[in-house]
Amino acid sequence: MAWWKAWVEQEGLSVKGSPHFNPDPDAETLYKAMKGIGTNEQAIIDVLTRRSSTQRQQIAKSFKAQFGKNLTDTLKSELSGKFEKLMVALMYPQYRYEAKELHDAMKGSRDDASGFVDPELALQDAQDLYAAGEKIQGTDEMKFITILCTRSATHLMRVFEEYEKIANKSIEDSIKNETHGSLEEAMLTVVKTQSSVLLKCTRNLHSYFAERLYYAMKGAGTRDGTLIRNIVSRSEIDLNLIKCQFQKMYGKTLSSMIVGDTSGDYKNALLNLVGSDP
Repeated sequence: MAWWKAWVEQEGLSVKGSPHFNPDPDAETLYKAMKGIGTNEQAIIDVLTRRSSTQRQQIAKSFKAQFGKNLTDTLKSELSGKFEKLMVALMYPQYRYEAKELHDAMKGSRDDASGFVDPELALQDAQDLYAAGEKIQGTDEMKFITILCTRSATHLMRVFEEYEKIANKSIEDSIKNETHGSLEEAMLTVVKTQSSVLLKCTRNLHSYFAERLYYAMKGAGTRDGTLIRNIVSRSEIDLNLIKCQFQKMYGKTLSSMIVGDTSGDYKNALLNLVGSDP
């Protein structure tokens, strides 16, 4: 059913890029939009929100070649506030954007770090758990306690996946084999609790992200970091499918909440990325 997978992946994209793409005129449009006094924000929105991540990287190269300037730095100097943050986020290649968000989370500068995991640390934690239990006679209980009680739910889910690959059994089975009594019960409770936090994410990814977007805008104020991060990161993956799930869950469209909760160029750019209502 490879054709079905490909169809679903294509249907999920809210940003598909330009089919007849040429980076040079796009770079020139952006240069003119930011040259001299004043800035043509709408021109910037029209280019950057309607191009794929790969196309934006080509535009940046053309911008540098034609005008000798770094496009991201120019955007930072010409724009401000939430609109600047959104436009700059669009200029990162996907892998670098996620790495940046992880770095910011580790410095404590993000409003929500739960969606990002250091894969190397997760693998190391899984190896440490295996070394502390199944690999030795007896159990290094403090190692289990330290990892299970100090890592985020998202991180632990990745740790549990890596652990199962290493040990050929689930973390729950290992805990049952290696510990007893109240300690066993406590550890299993931690695993169950942390896993349930991510149940929506692992079993229904679109519900998970729909909920994150909803609560980013629900109530007083807006969690703009969460809003930007999830829209930018999912726009070329499955944002269209998330939009459909959002409407099913909350009885309103994602775009209608954006209209009610944001304003100006920031709002217009978000709406372009989200696309038409399902």
